[in-house]
Formats: sequence, C-alpha cells, structure tokens
Amino acid sequence: MAKIKELCTEKFSGLIAEMGFELVDVEYVKENGGMSLIFTIDRDGGVGIDDCETVSRKIDPILEELNPTDDKSYTLVVSSPGLDRPLKTDRDLKRALGQKVELTLFAKQDGKKSFVGTLEGFTEKQVTLQTEKGTLSFERDKVANIKLVIEF
Repeated sequence: MAKIKELCTEKFSGLIAEMGFELVDVEYVKENGGMSLIFTIDRDGGVGIDDCETVSRKIDPILEELNPTDDKSYTLVVSSPGLDRPLKTDRDLKRALGQKVELTLFAKQDGKKSFVGTLEGFTEKQVTLQTEKGTLSFERDKVANIKLVIEF
C-alpha cells in the first residue's frame, strides 16, 4: 500500500501543482466495505467541490492507465483537507505560524502527550510552541500529530 501512495504522489504531484493545487496526501484505505484511493488537495484560499471534481476528472484517465492497484477495484476520492486536518508538510506549518495549534506526541514528555500553544517556529528536526508555561520544543520525529485549534 505504501507503494501505491509513493507511485501516485510521484506521478500526480506535478500535474496537480500545474492545476494550482498542492497534493497534500494520498491514501489507499479500506472504506465502506471496499478500497478507496483518496487524493487530498489544498491551495491558498481553500478548495471547493468543483475543484475536487476538476482534479478527479483530470487524474482519473491517467490512473486507469497507470493501474497503481494492479487491477484491484477502488473508489477514487478527491477531497479537501478540512479545517481540522493534520499539519503534515513544511508548507502546512509555515501557513500555521503564529496560530494556535494542538501538538500530540507518540510518547509522553513531561508527563503529557498533548500540548496546546502558538506555533512559533519549526525546522527539519524541531517544532517550537509558545505555551502558558513558556516556550517548548519538540523533536519532529516524536510528534504524532499537529493541527490547528479551531475556535468559534
């Protein structure tokens, strides 16, 4: 399954970028009793249903030819990441600088796995939050998830 993700990411990142979108993620997962090949796209200003349809129509015939699932059936899904999506890429983190985020670790640090604070910075190896208790740094390879805190 990792092969499918890598193949599709390699094949479609450039094409989707030419269309004005970023390919955020590709997943091949069991869903509703069958397999789904899910392309998550984004761009500054957000993604609408018409955008998803446009990308789907563009990549579908190429997927048919590429045959990444070796003739196993699947449902093609093209979607936006949503407001509460995980921040996975450097581009995601850059857009979130100065915003309130929730960071979850794989293992406890200082007795906690979850931290909320303002995303102050990041490097290839580290993420820094400004929290009520001061500035905290986390090794990126120990971070399970980072997402925006949505406040209404």
